[in-house]
Amino acid sequence: MSYDPEIHRRRSIRLDGYDYSSAGTYYISVVVQGRLCLFGKVVDGVMRVNEAGRMVSRVWDGMQDRFPFLESDEFVVMPNHVHGVVFLGQAVATMGEMSGQTAGDAPTLGDVVRVLKSVTTVEYGRGVRELGWERLERRLWQRNYFERVVRNGSELRAVREYIANNPMNWELDRENPGGGGER
Repeated sequence: MSYDPEIHRRRSIRLDGYDYSSAGTYYISVVVQGRLCLFGKVVDGVMRVNEAGRMVSRVWDGMQDRFPFLESDEFVVMPNHVHGVVFLGQAVATMGEMSGQTAGDAPTLGDVVRVLKSVTTVEYGRGVRELGWERLERRLWQRNYFERVVRNGSELRAVREYIANNPMNWELDRENPGGGGER
């Protein structure tokens, strides 16, 4: 089938008119291509990460070293996706200024997700070659990601609670290929 912009148009997941290079708090979810469960499994409501899942956690934890104006918050690795909260820009600007960085060095949300996907993909490939991790057909992550601008303290509390409780709700999760969640 040839490309038809009326049929093949990608729906934007971005908040209309929002400047994603501005300081803010963001909730993100990134899903494995094909929803393959590569990072471990949930047992009795507790996420049991495997070595690939531990690698994803290490990369997430190292993001602050890559970006001076990023602070990570709540995070969870699930069998086939991750959820996290990040603070960008002015929320951590004074720390960056003390290290000689300027506000112009602040990453966008897209920068953060791009690096997370890129580094974990390279590391996953290394795990396939050297440690026998499950091979991929194409790529590690789905093309897009979900994001939400967290606008106030009550939203932040709700997102943190959702992330913390995600393993307990795995059976109902829409990303669970064997679960009862809505698709």
